[in-house]
Amino acid sequence: MNKKVFLIVLLYTFCPSVFGQDNSWPLQKCITEAMKNAIEIKIEQLNVKKAQKQHNSIVNQMLPNVSFTGNQSYNFGSTIDPATNGRVSSNIQNDNFFLNAQMNLIDFKAFATAQKTKIEIEKAKAQLAIIENEYQLQILESYYQALFTQELLMIQKEQFKNAQFNLNRVTKEVEIGSKPKSDLYDIQLSFAQEELRMMETEQSLLRQKTQLFQLMNVNDVAVAEVILENAIPADSDAVNQSISNPKIKFAELNYQSIRKDTQLERANNLPTLTTYYGFSTFYYKPLNQPNAVVADFNQQISDNKNHQLGIQLNVPIFNGFRNNKRISAAKLETEKSQYAIAQEKLKVDNQIVLENQNRNNYQKLFAKLQETKSYAEASFRTSQAKFSSGVIDAIVFSSVKNQWLNAEYDLLKNKLQQHYVALKISLLNGNTF
Repeated sequence: MNKKVFLIVLLYTFCPSVFGQDNSWPLQKCITEAMKNAIEIKIEQLNVKKAQKQHNSIVNQMLPNVSFTGNQSYNFGSTIDPATNGRVSSNIQNDNFFLNAQMNLIDFKAFATAQKTKIEIEKAKAQLAIIENEYQLQILESYYQALFTQELLMIQKEQFKNAQFNLNRVTKEVEIGSKPKSDLYDIQLSFAQEELRMMETEQSLLRQKTQLFQLMNVNDVAVAEVILENAIPADSDAVNQSISNPKIKFAELNYQSIRKDTQLERANNLPTLTTYYGFSTFYYKPLNQPNAVVADFNQQISDNKNHQLGIQLNVPIFNGFRNNKRISAAKLETEKSQYAIAQEKLKVDNQIVLENQNRNNYQKLFAKLQETKSYAEASFRTSQAKFSSGVIDAIVFSSVKNQWLNAEYDLLKNKLQQHYVALKISLLNGNTF
């Protein structure tokens, strides 16, 4: 029994990660879960499948249409006798059966339609890529906002230990009479203020993590216990600069689709060549004429068979210039779609330029922030010694300590911001996680 207890204690001591795995959420895990649960992405995936089902290839477009028609009619009074094809005064039951097949041999509209529906599949995929890209950008921003706050809270907690130490020390010194009670009031005020700021940071972190997991559509996680991983890879600046943003690709595909609309309108002015085949037969029976002699049903169906085979050429000549106007309108839509491509490229380029500028600014600030942190840390150490010896009061010491906290957080946030901007630029370039 003692051996089992020893092994359990050893496992907890040297393998804490085994028991903390579920609470650790790196950025990649968040994005993977979000992509799996996003309802909007699932809707777009169905739109892709719908576009694929709606696509008909050229061969499919050219397959014949076959239909069967049957009707039964009753003629009263003066009618045509189907047997003699002469007019008689009688009541006749007439059953007709038709089998028709029609196939287009040349149809320019079918070619354009097949090409357009193929482009629509690519458009649906590009639209899905846009939704995924924008969703990843939202997750990235939400993740790093919470990560900034989490790192700030860790720094505050670490420095709060110093505040507790100083409060306990001053309390004892006041009790033995080596310090005035006013020093205790000052340190108690500083301690309460730090505790309040830490509580506010905890509340802000909980709200931001809740928003992150709501955005991910993950509800079965204890958000308060989640730890976001602060892992900055060494190659965070190595981003692919080749731009393949899905918005640009969608605009280009939309341009191609609209060009096919113009071809469809032009196809209305082109001839179509159609072949057809028809088969028909009928059965008739005079009503209220018991003495009439007619062949039975099977005999009539066999005797009355008729076949028709032909080719039809349809050449449009004049449609009141309506189709020409539709062609002109389609050309204008094509020009508009070209401008849309240029507009999307300009938007993406401008955004990447701004993000690169932000990254350069963060990199330039990094050295200065390191220098500021070293000065603030040195100032804090000397101020701690001065405060312990009573040279400075708690108010001055608290101010120096806050400067150190701010300098340490600003440096860490700068590192995270550089990584965040690098990932954002990668997403804007069309890359995915």
